[in-house]
Amino acid sequence: MSIRPYRDIQRRQSRRIHVGPVPVGGGAPITVQTMTNTLTTDVAATVAQIQRAEAAGVDIVRVSCPDEESSAALKQIVPQVSVPIVADIHFHYKRAIEAAENGAACLRINPGNIGSASRVRDVVQAAKDHGCSMRIGVNAGSLEKHLLEKYGEPCPEAMVESALDHARILEDNDFFEFKISVKASDVFLAVAAYQGLADACDYPLHLGITEAGAQRVGTVKSSIGMGMLLWSGIGDTIRVSLSAAPEEEVRVGFDILKSLNLRHRGVNVISCPSCARQQFDVISTVQVLEERLAHITTPMTVSVIGCVVNGPGEARETDIGITGGGNGTHMVYIAGQPDHRLKNASVVDHMVELIEKKAADIEAEMAAVAAAE
Repeated sequence: MSIRPYRDIQRRQSRRIHVGPVPVGGGAPITVQTMTNTLTTDVAATVAQIQRAEAAGVDIVRVSCPDEESSAALKQIVPQVSVPIVADIHFHYKRAIEAAENGAACLRINPGNIGSASRVRDVVQAAKDHGCSMRIGVNAGSLEKHLLEKYGEPCPEAMVESALDHARILEDNDFFEFKISVKASDVFLAVAAYQGLADACDYPLHLGITEAGAQRVGTVKSSIGMGMLLWSGIGDTIRVSLSAAPEEEVRVGFDILKSLNLRHRGVNVISCPSCARQQFDVISTVQVLEERLAHITTPMTVSVIGCVVNGPGEARETDIGITGGGNGTHMVYIAGQPDHRLKNASVVDHMVELIEKKAADIEAEMAAVAAAE
């Protein structure tokens, strides 16, 4: 029995597949994905972009393969990166076969859109031969004509039916290593479609609010839509779709998961919005702190509160905290307890030093436990 049951999320039980070495579904940690926006044929630029996403913590990266030259480039890209690569395929079954042969760990494809039954069999065989999984990717903006005629418009029922139709094609070919997405730019439509699909099958689900917009608006829409689904236990892997750099999608994805206590990476900064009571400039302090702490991957929580109204209470729940005090002298908390006082001038440098030391201590403890097992 949890001591804080209001924080518990009961995740939907799904079957487990793998994208390369990364497990998806079946209770595995929820993975964070992004997609490159460079020309795939520009190998150097694509690798550099993937490596920036890797530095941000990405688990899986998708790369578009619209032509033969792009799928051929995978042979050079895959050996230079550490994360598994998903090949984004639309309509051209040969691109899927080439991508599997050239090192892709997963194929994003809709089997009903790549031609005859024999072509589907060829793609499935290539996936089996090269250890590829697949993602069925249904999108409200590209539903099949017969479903639009049947339902009159993109709706949750149409999206679920499309997903299950595609799934059935793979099942008929004795292939079950796939996950499914039913994305829409409309938050209501996407959420309802995922809820319906979650009830209709046990395949792992890839969550996303597609074409969500620029960084601020897209973050809000993705947080509302995916946050609601994740809170209800739905979702095994996520991609935040932003008109922004791929590494920014990754950071937002981890922030969503951290907010729901589903995944932890790096420093979670709890800070007040600031007001006339603040005893130091909270906004600029937090901005610089987050920049200076971006390199830390160790999960930990830090509170930065401008005054004593909520500061001590927030600090009790964090690894390290600072609360603003009078005359430019502030209280620093360690493990929830008042520890020492600090003057204005050294706030950021001192906090960074404390946090880096705490991260090193946590890593050492984890290493000692692992060595003892």
